[in-house]
Parts: sequence; C-alpha cells; structure tokens
Amino acid sequence: MKKAILFFCLLASIIFIVAGCSKKDVDSKTDQKGLDALEAIEGVWNGTINIPNQPLPIILKFTEDKGMLSIPVQGLDNFPLSNVDLEDADLKFGATIQGQRITFDGKVENDKISGTFTQMGQSFPFELVRGSVEETPDSGDAVEVQLEDGMMSGLLEMPKGDGPFPLVVIIAGSGPTDRNGNSPLIPGKNNSLKMLAEQLADNGIVSIRYDKRMIGENAKLGGKEEDLRFDDYIEDAAAWVNFAKADDRFSKVGIIGHSEGSLIGMVAAEKTDADMFISIAGPGRPINEVLLEQLEQQLPVNLLKESDDILIQLKQGEQVKTVSTELQSIFRPSVQPYLISWLKYDPAKEIQKIKAPVLIINGTRDVQVPATDAERLHNAKEDSVLAIIQNMNHVLKEAPEDREGNMATYMDPDLPLAEGLMEEILSFLKK
Repeated sequence: MKKAILFFCLLASIIFIVAGCSKKDVDSKTDQKGLDALEAIEGVWNGTINIPNQPLPIILKFTEDKGMLSIPVQGLDNFPLSNVDLEDADLKFGATIQGQRITFDGKVENDKISGTFTQMGQSFPFELVRGSVEETPDSGDAVEVQLEDGMMSGLLEMPKGDGPFPLVVIIAGSGPTDRNGNSPLIPGKNNSLKMLAEQLADNGIVSIRYDKRMIGENAKLGGKEEDLRFDDYIEDAAAWVNFAKADDRFSKVGIIGHSEGSLIGMVAAEKTDADMFISIAGPGRPINEVLLEQLEQQLPVNLLKESDDILIQLKQGEQVKTVSTELQSIFRPSVQPYLISWLKYDPAKEIQKIKAPVLIINGTRDVQVPATDAERLHNAKEDSVLAIIQNMNHVLKEAPEDREGNMATYMDPDLPLAEGLMEEILSFLKK
C-alpha cells in the first residue's frame, strides 16, 4: 500500500492556503506574448509534477487567451495563470501564489507537453497529456451526514424492490483515492469501488460510498493539514454507520474497507458495533513497517536510515524538527501529527477487537499489499473467513504477472472485477 499523504513541500501550505486565496493574489493580466498560437494547445491537459516518490497530479486548461491550473488533491481549482507564452513548440507558463512564483518551462510534442517545474530554486520534471475533465455519470443517490465540522456527502446505492436490505459502508483506500476507487495520482480510472457498489445493489445489498475529507466532494472538510488525524477518518466512517443504523430501510449495517480503508473500517466497526466487517487488500502490519518496506526500494542507505529514525520517534509520539530536504514530502512537520496518530494502530491487534463476523480478502497479484498481510490478519482473528482471489490485484481486477501489465489495469474502467471476488463477498454477507 502506498499512502499518498497530502503534501507537496515546495508549495508549502498550498493545500489549504491557496484554496482560500482570492484572485487578488494573482496578477490576473495574462501576458499576451504568443497568445495567437494558443489555439494549438487549447483544451484540457492532465498530468503530474514528478516529485520523487510521490508524483503530484495537475490539470491545465488552456483557452484562446488564458490558462488555468488545478491541483485536485490540494483543493486548487482553475487558478488563473499569470502568463502563457507559446513560441513554436516552446511553452512557458506560471503563476504567483501567496507571493511565491511557480513556473513551468516545457515543450509541446503532438499531444504531450513535458518540461521542468520550478519554485524557490528547486525543480522537478512535469508531464502533461491531452485529456478531459468530463466525468461519466455517477451511480447512486446523494446523501449527507452531519459531522462536527460540517456536512459530508456520499452516494447511496439502492437495490430494486422492497426492503429492508442489508447495507455496507464502503471506505476507499490510500490518500486521494475517491469513492469510486480512482486516484488522481494515476492517469485513467479503474472504477473498482463503483463496480463493487453496483454489483452489491444487483444482489440486494445497499451501499454507501463517499469521498474522504479533503478529497473530491468533501474537499472542504478537514481544516489545515497539521490538524488532520487518522482518527478523523475513523469518526467519519463511524458517522456513516450510525447514519445507516438509524434508518429502518436497512436490516443490518456493516463495513467494507479497501486498502488503508481496511484499518479505518475495522476500528470504526468495533466503535459502532457494526454487524459485519470485510477487509479487502488491507495491510496487516503497522504503517511504519509498510512505509519502510516501500522506501527500501527507492532511497539510498543514508536517507533510509534517517527515515527509520524518524519513524521510531514518531511512533513514540515525538515530532522531528530536522528533516532532510529529500524527505520533506513524507515527513514534513505539518504532516507529522497525522503520522503519529496513524502509527498507534496495529491492524492485527485492532481486528481482534471486532465482535462481528469478519471476512478478509486479498489477491495473488496485489503488488501493493501482498496476500501475506491478509494471512497475518486472519491469524490474528482465527474465527475470520480468509479468501485469497487468484490473479486479483490491488484494484480488484484480474492482472497478468508482469508489473507493467498489472499497472495497466489501474487505468482501464472496462475491465470487470476479478472472478471470485463478488462470490466470496455475497456468500459472506448472505449468511
């Protein structure tokens, strides 16, 4: 599992500060140089700023006389560019945000733009491809639940016929993964959780799925990054369970947690005395072990040792003041309180607290959370049901053995869910 923590060290507090910026903070006068040629790039471009270990998804929209920048993960929507210059194939654009200048210096090649992003003297490559922000119609009816800090929206997927029906709250995975199972960090869509909800409805089971706070429809919930805690996600999930329990249309209320949503869901299930819990591709180890395992493949020895030292201190509840520049995207001070709150949970211990029936699912082709994690959870709770789905990967699709082919399924919404997945879920839920 890869935790895509809300970050971007070079843009400092852009996550929430920029979302509240007015257009007065930007020189709204677009540089006219080269605008006659903007017709060549007019439209929407999707891509990433390739920060090491954690690419940042961005969307650029160019019209005949201006450009706008969006960073969905950070709540930045159609922020006006202060200049757009296109000469032959050379494209330069930028913006001034809270007094800091960001620039993009790239080259246009057919349906691709690539180049260098720069801020405060530091640079990263960026890539854009022609795309669209058009969304396919979502399924389900809009619902809302009242939280302490505002209203959270979700989608209620109802079966046909008369109830009462059993209901499950579906909790999405890591970072900016949305209610449909898609992440802006990955081009394209897989729609895995949307498919799951629709197939549950086809079989007489209601579901609620929702964007987590700071994501998608619920991007405005959450406040400042330094105030976010892992427990906030747990409380949100618990609120949806209690919301459903108060509705007599639903006979039983359970939780399905995918990836990081598994740990969120298992704590919420115990907290609300849910009727059943299903973990899909959920890690069976504390996040410090998972994170170090991932970093071993990406960092030199000195930075890996520093990461280990930082995690030891965070696990003890102590913030770390000095962090190397290369590790700021993961361990910067504003995100450390969140990591501290997350590190106190061990999935293998939390799952033991659930009194309700438990189903643990993983796939043999999951390159993010191996099947051994599911086995660890099952061993911790011996009365649980364990289902290992052959050839299923992390986004619940059948995948080939090679990594490139596996990752291609993350971007293919036409692929069905892996064979055997729904059979295991339905068999468990209908007992």
